[in-house]
Amino acid sequence: MAKITAEMVKELRQRSGAGMMDCKNALVKTNGDLESAFDYLKEQGLSKAAKKAGRIAAEGLVDAYVHMGGRIGVLVEVNCETDFVAKTEEFKQLVKDIAMHIAASSPEYVSREDVPEAVVKKEREILAAAALNEGKPEHIVDKIVDGRIEKFFADTCLLEQQFVKDPDITVQQLLHEKISKIGENISIRRFVRFERGEGIEKRQEDFAAEVMAQMKQ
Repeated sequence: MAKITAEMVKELRQRSGAGMMDCKNALVKTNGDLESAFDYLKEQGLSKAAKKAGRIAAEGLVDAYVHMGGRIGVLVEVNCETDFVAKTEEFKQLVKDIAMHIAASSPEYVSREDVPEAVVKKEREILAAAALNEGKPEHIVDKIVDGRIEKFFADTCLLEQQFVKDPDITVQQLLHEKISKIGENISIRRFVRFERGEGIEKRQEDFAAEVMAQMKQ
């Protein structure tokens, strides 16, 4: 019997989106063969999230999360297929976890498809200029930008961010796990994140008053 390591379980989990114990059991059944274990998971229906992606998910919850004494607040809508699932504790906890993740990781978009083309174009221009400034050969700049734009998506798109409660998986993989377990399509439709004072420039006189007050202390 081959030794099943944590690294093997992690790799299979990332590929399949299945739960940790499901991945470990699949590796045990296939004597540690990753490809066979992946095929086993598919046969068992544990990687079926993609098949459900096209199903309409119009039920669900809108939840709020406030963090750090009112400094950060989040509203998020997560959809599922039935009201029955929406009322389960597992789904409610999932929505709360996603709201907490948004508060902590500050994504700007749900998915890369939501990023405006103009934003992507501008980011590519910035990355290209940076690569040239680093002395990279001009003929490979496009390939460098292709790689770095993936990092941009991973930083700004909710589904591609590492889940704060389990950095071994992305938020998308978290959804895949829940879809496989619950048996319904689940999608994050939209969110908004507020941070106190964000985007507000204090008036010069207010700033001056603060400085004077500090000098008198």
